[in-house]
Order: sequence, then structure tokens, then C-alpha cells
Amino acid sequence: MDTKRILRFLQDIAANNNREWFLDHKSEYQACKQEFEAGVAALILEISKFDAEVSHLTPKDCCFRFYRDVRFSPDKSPYKRHFGAYICAHGKKSLRGGYYIHLQPGQCLLSCGAYWLPTNILTSCRNEIMANIDEWRKCVENGRFISYFGYPNAGKWSEGNIDPKGFGIESLKTIPKGFPRDYEFADYLRMKDYATWRLVPDDYFQGDGWLKDAVKYLKVAKPMMDFMNAVIDDYE
Repeated sequence: MDTKRILRFLQDIAANNNREWFLDHKSEYQACKQEFEAGVAALILEISKFDAEVSHLTPKDCCFRFYRDVRFSPDKSPYKRHFGAYICAHGKKSLRGGYYIHLQPGQCLLSCGAYWLPTNILTSCRNEIMANIDEWRKCVENGRFISYFGYPNAGKWSEGNIDPKGFGIESLKTIPKGFPRDYEFADYLRMKDYATWRLVPDDYFQGDGWLKDAVKYLKVAKPMMDFMNAVIDDYE
């Protein structure tokens, strides 16, 4: 994947986020889009070796549109400033956990897990954690998981401010209603998502050498994701 070319284009679009400039440079966008899709296709192939559920996916199934929906946003910029793909067996719009790749200058990352879950599913996930806490802890408290992603709610991920690693993008300040406030592993109940990430250098995805390294991280996060998907699947 020629990420130097992709990131150069993304820097340019960030500085010229308007329709006229984009139309003048649409051929470059198309070339970068093809480069990104080739990288996503290669990653799907590698992930399929340990997660056969995603083997049927194509880049078209996974890559998000570059055009922004500005209807309800104060930012009326018509184009995104990144390329992103969500490799999920049930599709990129599914609530089910999956694998995410994100290219953006200074904010390139790998991620795995379930995002932005509605309250009813979160409640079921929290109940499942409490009912099977020993199994859950084996998924998220082993040495490699903590080394790669850290402890729950310790990392921060917001636009323009991403910590090098993290487990949980958002969390509640207190224990959710209906759960015991003195629960020993309360940090897991406060989580509003069950997603991991690793921030990587801008040159990380250049070429093909990154694929094995990426798989190393994603395989470690997969048991946690599988635990959550077993709950989420009841709602899909």
C-alpha cells in the first residue's frame, strides 16, 4: 500500500476541503482509493487465516465513504480527512465487533472491538461480564492484551488527540444504574464500548510488511471481541 501517496493526498484535502479542489484532483483521489482498497484486501486475507467469518468480505464491504454527511454537523466540509475500513463479518454498519484500519496524518491506527453500542446491548454485555467474570478476565487481563492495549478506560481517543494505545473509547463516571456499586471489577461495567486500539506511525502501512505485525495485535484482541459478539449476535 502506497501510504506516502495516500497521506499526502489527505494532507492536501485537509487544506483544500471543497468541491472545486476535489474535482480538479479526483484522479489522485481515485488512485489513493485503489491503493487503500488493495491494502484492505490484503488485510482481509490475513485476518481470514485466524477468523474465517470475514473471508467472504471485499474492500467494498468494508471501506467507508469518503464523502461526509453534513446534514446534522456544524462542520460543512464535504470530504473526510481520513480513509477508514471496518472489517466485520456482518457488514460495516453492523453493531457487531470487527477490525478497523484508519489512515490519517498523525492519527494512523489499528483497532478491534465493538463500538457505540446502544444501552440495551450494553446492559446485556455488562451482565454477561458479571456472569462470566473469570472468562472475561482471561481475555483482557493477560500479559499481551495489557501490553498491547492497556487497562480499561485508561487511554483517550478523540479527534486530534489519540493516546498510543487504549481499551475503551468512552466510559461512564459512575456505575450504571442497576449494577452493584461495590463490584470488584467495576471498571468493566463503566465502559460504553469494548474497543481496543493501537496508534501507529504514518509509515506503518507502507508496503506489505505491516500485515503480519497488524495480525499480531488483532489476534490478541479477538477473544475479547468474540465474548462481546456472542451477546451482540442475539440482537442482530
